[in-house]
Amino acid sequence: MAGVIEADSERLLVAIESLLAKKGLASPQEIAERIALTDAASPGQGARMVAKAWCDPAYRALMLADGTAAAEALGIPMRGAPPLGVLENTAELHHLVVCTLCSCYPRAVLGYPPFWFKSSAYRARAVRDPRGLLAEWGTVLPENVRMRVVDSTADYRWMVLPVRPAATDGWGEERLAGIVREGDMIGVTVPAAS
Repeated sequence: MAGVIEADSERLLVAIESLLAKKGLASPQEIAERIALTDAASPGQGARMVAKAWCDPAYRALMLADGTAAAEALGIPMRGAPPLGVLENTAELHHLVVCTLCSCYPRAVLGYPPFWFKSSAYRARAVRDPRGLLAEWGTVLPENVRMRVVDSTADYRWMVLPVRPAATDGWGEERLAGIVREGDMIGVTVPAAS
């Protein structure tokens, strides 16, 4: 049965690619390039953005004003992707990103969404009990820190610019990028100097 499903999906993919080429919307080469770009995307891309924002105030301002332009400034291709918004965590405000409908995720800068981001349990808990959810990740925020849950959608994707950890003064971008995890850029965790 699996062979039949794979054969059917392969035929469907070929038919769609053929139709896109016939209509002049996308060539097979353009489709292959886009798939390769998506497959090459990873949380390391977003970590580079975060580290640069921590070190370069002008880049930080660009990132907060226009995440798409900030990604492209680092050579991360955003063509065809929904706009990217960047939410800044501070000592007073913590953002948590969720897609309440499915799994809308900033793939160009973070790669494919982790399995838990797509789960109905994560989506429901993020909205209903965000502090409890974060506690399960080991992230306990002081009571005076406000939380804001932000819905990533098909029209607009979000990532978090986390607070730079104390004791990282003098660190270069590469070292800083090494401590930024995927969860930090979604808001379920916070980076720590290690």
